Amino acid sequence: MAKALSGLPLMSDPNLMVGMERAEDAGVYKLTKDLAIIQTVDFFTPIVDDPYDFGQVAVANALSDVYAKGGRPLTAMNIVCFPINQMDISILNTILKGGIDKMREADVLLIAGHSVDDPELKYGLSVTGIIHP
Repeated sequence: MAKALSGLPLMSDPNLMVGMERAEDAGVYKLTKDLAIIQTVDFFTPIVDDPYDFGQVAVANALSDVYAKGGRPLTAMNIVCFPINQMDISILNTILKGGIDKMREADVLLIAGHSVDDPELKYGLSVTGIIHP
């Protein structure tokens, strides 16, 4: 990704603490002197065979971007690419169940999401967390 950003004009703001300049997985934006938000998005194709486990792994991976910044994840939005005409919808339900269970374990609230019909299955999250700047 860093190579793709090379030469592009980056956006800046005095409250942007971590942005695209280092092509990191999560950005940090200061809201007040005592509060900043961390935002990240992460999704990928299945890396394990079991749909429930895949949901768990995908969510843990997305949440880890917030934890890596020292933050606490608060909310998440699902990102789903699913081949609706090639796979049984029960597979997606199982993936989402695994993801929701992992979010509950982490005390993260699923607030929305987006899905597209895609020939290749992918799942992950957009996550917002908080940290003291």
